[in-house]
Amino acid sequence: MTPEQFLASLKKQGPAPVYLFLGPDSYERDRCRRALREAALPPDLRDEGFTRLDLDEENLSAVLDDANSLSLFASERLIWVTGAEGALPKRLSASEDKDPADALSQLKQFVKSPAPGVTLVFDSHRFDFEGDDKAKTERVRKFYAAIPNVVEFPRYTPASARQLATKLAAAKKLTLGASEIELLVEALNADASRLENELEKLSLYCGPGGVVTLELISELVPNARSSNVFALVSAIGRGDRLTSLSVLDTLVRDGEYLPLALTFLATQFRLALVAQEAGVKNSFQIQSHFQKLGIAMWKSRADQVAETVAKMPRGKLARAIRHLYVADQAFREPRPDDRSVMENLVWKLTA
Repeated sequence: MTPEQFLASLKKQGPAPVYLFLGPDSYERDRCRRALREAALPPDLRDEGFTRLDLDEENLSAVLDDANSLSLFASERLIWVTGAEGALPKRLSASEDKDPADALSQLKQFVKSPAPGVTLVFDSHRFDFEGDDKAKTERVRKFYAAIPNVVEFPRYTPASARQLATKLAAAKKLTLGASEIELLVEALNADASRLENELEKLSLYCGPGGVVTLELISELVPNARSSNVFALVSAIGRGDRLTSLSVLDTLVRDGEYLPLALTFLATQFRLALVAQEAGVKNSFQIQSHFQKLGIAMWKSRADQVAETVAKMPRGKLARAIRHLYVADQAFREPRPDDRSVMENLVWKLTA
């Protein structure tokens, strides 16, 4: 089940005796853990009744023995077992007195007849659902097949992370444009927990009703300036030479390959010029136009093109493309270094 389905079930039916939490996302997992703790434990037992165990340190049989034991301090218990993948057979040592089959039989018995007042959660967060981790995740799922309630926590996709950022920004009364949200999501690799933390930091800095700019994100969010050359595009579009050179300086210090940055700039300006010539302005029109031409165009990219169109008139775009051509030729000729070529380009584009 998804986190939303879990929360709905928890509200409607209360906690089940045993859960398997599976997947790497920490943001939704924290939401579900807080909700489960509130549902499973009364307020006066949320400290005494909560137990955290680790299957990298304990064996599965010991955890189940603990779950079946009566507590002297709490009538209701929530036992959170991290490192659930640690119970898989290859992780069991020869010194343990019970083999995996015995532990699994014990788990099946607990699922069939759980201890009164006990909620047991096995938490596996090391493996993803895609790529090389997929087989490992399925192995964990198969090992805990006796548990009927499995909650999956896949990583946020860039699209879902953008939606979350928009929602969190609205809740914190922050104003962010599409470009700012795109920069945040890319800089933080669509990590929902980091998005929440950075937006909280931005809200404390800006205050209620604050406007978050690309430059502010570049200053306050780790890796933001080096992660997206679009901040450079935006600064050049505004004719902001100081910010453009500052972003370029950060890109150089962080090891950005400048010919690749130039390629990004050239592509961005060419797409914007084509959009202007076609008379399309907003991101929806831009996305539809380029898709009809057979050119890949997703929502966030269309938003970036729309912003460039709005900030750079046609004549300025045409001159910028000519300057980009000259810079591209300069990269192919003997020169002091790549940085000198890019700095000269920035000076011309912001003249």
